[in-house]
Amino acid sequence: MDTNLFITNLIVGGLILLSFLKLSNVSKANQKANIYFGVFLFLWSTFWLDEILIPKHLEENIYVFIIIRCVQFLTPVAFYLSVIFYVNPSYKFKTTDILHIVLPLSLFTFLLFKNHIKISVFFILFTVIFLFNSLLYTVLAYYKINRHQKDIELFSSNKESIDLNWLKYIIYTFILSSLLIIFYNIFTNAESLNIYINLFFLTVVYLVAYFSIKQKEIYPTGFNISENNISQSVNKHINSSKNKLIDDSQLIFLKEKLLQIMQHQKPHLDSELNLIKLAELMQISGHQLSYVINTGFEENFFYFINKYRVIQAKTLLNNPQYDNLTIVAIGFDSGFNSKTAFNTTFKKITSYTPSAYRKMRSNL
Repeated sequence: MDTNLFITNLIVGGLILLSFLKLSNVSKANQKANIYFGVFLFLWSTFWLDEILIPKHLEENIYVFIIIRCVQFLTPVAFYLSVIFYVNPSYKFKTTDILHIVLPLSLFTFLLFKNHIKISVFFILFTVIFLFNSLLYTVLAYYKINRHQKDIELFSSNKESIDLNWLKYIIYTFILSSLLIIFYNIFTNAESLNIYINLFFLTVVYLVAYFSIKQKEIYPTGFNISENNISQSVNKHINSSKNKLIDDSQLIFLKEKLLQIMQHQKPHLDSELNLIKLAELMQISGHQLSYVINTGFEENFFYFINKYRVIQAKTLLNNPQYDNLTIVAIGFDSGFNSKTAFNTTFKKITSYTPSAYRKMRSNL
């Protein structure tokens, strides 16, 4: 077995194994999303699987060719569906979702006429359709993830483990790999990918495995987004004077109650604090608490909580008694769950990194 074929086997084996793990849902988290992600991984593996299992003469059979290409064509669709359920586990398919079968049916119809179209023209049109489909669902998925990263600030105080950045890395990989393959096909006459491109994909596959298995449940227990995502629900009440979630006098009372809880109970020191946990302390619903923070303080949940964490961190950094503590230790003692989250949030709020802030204080 040559080296390139060995790497191809590793890629296919890794994707199929990870697909099995996702479909069997061993992590017991993000169940629907993992099912679609498992389907996506299996479909993705077919880009290498056909090289291993299907002889060249058999691939030239029109029916085999149509089946393989249609299956591969569905790969971006499966990825997009997995993203939909990662960002909204309660998503219900709508009538308009039937539009997702338009492009696959168009491709299927086009492939039926393969033998009636000049071969050079056929492959140009096929490539255009394939790339358009990939680009369309890549853009749609990217948009969903971006909106999700804004929405989670309304219910989570720490974003790193639930921001789905790793799915963005897959999108970047799609774009980079597409460019690599296009240039590779233009400037070489090879019939299969060379060892260096396959090594790149092998690295990507195992990084995807690491991050996808590591992904924890995104939404806290008790958090309901079945009707609308939280940002739409909150904004509906904020922008409608006739449909206030809480009247003005109650809003003033709840603002004061929240400030008292933050001052005396210091819930922000809990690195796992989310909207539901704080709402339980307030003895109100998550939507009511979100309304209080968004309307009463004109801030989102993430900024409101991390503002207190930064104040706590500044207190520790300003106190010589804590000079023996590392920056990481101060971050953890202030409620942050990682050094990256501490550095990023502290700098966003104060314009200084924690290290620079401590150094500035020591120079005074």
